[in-house]
Amino acid sequence: MLERYYQELLRLISRSTGCRDKAQDVVQEAYARLLARQPQGGARALHGDAPPDSGQRALLYVTAKNIAIDEQRLRQRRPHDALDEPHMQLRAPRADEPEQRLHDRQTMERLLLIIDALPPRCRQAFALYKFDGLSQIEIAAQMGISVNMVEKHIINGMLACKKGLPERDTL
Repeated sequence: MLERYYQELLRLISRSTGCRDKAQDVVQEAYARLLARQPQGGARALHGDAPPDSGQRALLYVTAKNIAIDEQRLRQRRPHDALDEPHMQLRAPRADEPEQRLHDRQTMERLLLIIDALPPRCRQAFALYKFDGLSQIEIAAQMGISVNMVEKHIINGMLACKKGLPERDTL
């Protein structure tokens, strides 16, 4: 079953996610979940050693589609994670590279100064999102503002941080 439906399922999930790499992860996860649910001899059916079972095929497709939907919901809950590119994240200092530790410390200090210079409500929303890990809905409720306003504050904070770093730190 793995070889039989893989390409077809991959194309379907690729259209759904808009990204072939994400689709490959989703399809792999769907197969893994199905394998985990199979009794000892059931793994053969997934690899094509047993007669095809339309129930298993349907379960595979539904499982993959549900995984893709769950991931989409997660991205919608925290849409600004797309802005959390590697250039926006500091690498952990390595003890064997003092220059890198100094560079990272200076970058962190610059970022903290940039965040400190944000308008108070923007700084508060940005800190709650980035440092406390609250969702936009939770931040809106805590601050007594709309979710759209929270989103604007977070975007402004992210853009200020990106703009405030030298080009080599942002790419």
